[in-house]
Amino acid sequence: MFLLMGMSAVQAEDVTIYSPDSLMQVTVRENGGTPVYSISYNGKQMLEDSPLGLTTNVADFTKGLTLKAAPATRIEDCYSLRNIKTSHAHYVANEVKLTLSAGRRRIGVEFRVGNNDVAFRYTLPVWGETRACVVTDEASGFNLPDKTTTFLTPQSDAMIGWKRTKPSYEEVYKADAPMSDRSQYGHGYTFPALFHVGEDGWVLVSETGVDSRYCASRLSDASAGGLYTIEYPMPEENNGNGTSAPGIALPGATPWRTITVGETLKPIVETTIPWDLVKPLYETTRDYKYGRGTWSWIMWQDGSINYDDQVRYIDLAAAMGYEYVLIDNWWDNNIGRTRMADLIKYAHSKKVDVFLWYSSSGY
Repeated sequence: MFLLMGMSAVQAEDVTIYSPDSLMQVTVRENGGTPVYSISYNGKQMLEDSPLGLTTNVADFTKGLTLKAAPATRIEDCYSLRNIKTSHAHYVANEVKLTLSAGRRRIGVEFRVGNNDVAFRYTLPVWGETRACVVTDEASGFNLPDKTTTFLTPQSDAMIGWKRTKPSYEEVYKADAPMSDRSQYGHGYTFPALFHVGEDGWVLVSETGVDSRYCASRLSDASAGGLYTIEYPMPEENNGNGTSAPGIALPGATPWRTITVGETLKPIVETTIPWDLVKPLYETTRDYKYGRGTWSWIMWQDGSINYDDQVRYIDLAAAMGYEYVLIDNWWDNNIGRTRMADLIKYAHSKKVDVFLWYSSSGY
């Protein structure tokens, strides 16, 4: 079953989308002009009414809206993954495309509901001569039941830490914390975000499909009622280089927001939703292969970034049959570019290739 209501493109108060196995149920409705959605799994509430919508410099799509739903369709795809999660992925989901209208303006919301995964994104059409807009805020939220505890890592202050490279997404996760705890730096949390809904199960919230046409996002701190919302980058990030709100060409789409649900952690660990929703943008000029590697810094820290220690880690990679070695910060100073060329030749003689760390923070 796909839908209980909203089978045709007419205004509907409630649109209910089921997963192919009928255990997951997503309900989208209009609550006094504000669109909300909720998720239950096997009869248990995993997300309570959570807001939808965007604010743009063209129109506000968060309130005073009407909701329409098109008929549901089945999505099915099979593809291969070289060495992540599973060799052969089989994605099956039910998709419903909704329209949120604010006067003459409208945007789309696409929902896909698989057996353990829910994904949604916004689509923005061309509005007359308007072929671009700025998305100033995304109202999308995730309203967890009161009994939920969290497994989250905080988003750090901008431009702090080693060579002012933060946020570098290397903060420490805090296990099984109450939702009332505030994030360490006051900027919310980094994706992915894991939640334990009492004895009912687990929820993983994340995003996929981020590319050069949109920014990566994070979660806010929770409100008093357990609501987390999407936040955009801080203006201070990246040395203040660039805007903190995405500009988008029209027609266009936002990244996917993903929610993986399970009664145990098994569906969380095994989900392929980051790949299910996206396709390669282009063919590469060479075949880049994922592989295994050694990395001295994780054990021996900064002092290991020298020629002799890296030879030892290259030898370790070769002995283990690994494809790579990662040489972390300070290689340009401690080894130098001339000796680095020699070190790479040595690695290649051992059939090991080399990754070099590089900071991409700003200028």
